[in-house]
Amino acid sequence: MIEQSPIRVAQRGWVSVWTIDRPERMNALSRAALFSLGQLAREVQENDSIRAVVITGAGEKAFCAGADMKDRAAMSQDDVRALLDAYRLELGPIDQSCKPVVAAINGVALGGGLELALCCDLRVAAPHAKLGMPETTLAVIPGAGGTQRLPRLIGEPRAKEMILLGRSISADQALAWGLVNRITPAGLNVVDDVIEWIEPITQGAPIAQAAALESVDRAFDVPLSVGLRLEKTSYERTLSSDDRREALAARADKRRPEFRGK
Repeated sequence: MIEQSPIRVAQRGWVSVWTIDRPERMNALSRAALFSLGQLAREVQENDSIRAVVITGAGEKAFCAGADMKDRAAMSQDDVRALLDAYRLELGPIDQSCKPVVAAINGVALGGGLELALCCDLRVAAPHAKLGMPETTLAVIPGAGGTQRLPRLIGEPRAKEMILLGRSISADQALAWGLVNRITPAGLNVVDDVIEWIEPITQGAPIAQAAALESVDRAFDVPLSVGLRLEKTSYERTLSSDDRREALAARADKRRPEFRGK
């Protein structure tokens, strides 16, 4: 991890929990936080002790309130352009991770914070969470993938509503729209809830999960006929795995399989 990183890392079983630890700034994405997330996402790919990643924010008020506007105020136009390039470069490894990544949205997720959550494979929200894209109210647009990932997830009309109106929506609305997969029951910690909810992932077959993620992610950029060929290639990776043989043996023995990611 980068020295003096604002990202706090904790290992909980097979899960690595990354906490944006800037509660005094509503966990806004500073340059240090952004580059730390990118570095962590690159490192985790080769770490066999980690089968899933959970990203959250410190405290109960904010998952991430987006860009740190205190930093942005002193930037030139060229500085902002360079920062947007950094967003794409450092959030890309999260979006393309071979390990499932889950956003534990413990409070507001606004602008770049929601764009970070959109890079994750799954999203779980606390009941009080608010999600929004307020950039147009600041005379800009979502610039870290929001105009591209949001409509792919919830459809063009709803994405345009969120972006053009610049209003936040509730966790209940986000669930109804498919923006989040789950709302943590009231009174439970969202990270604890996520870790319990994703147990099928942490106890599952890592090679198969990575191949499934790869196949699904590829589908967004190609015609169905090409996607089906790519799916076959991804499936092929699972056929020779020890995990597949273990799954068959466990089924025959009527026991729970023990997957090792081999």
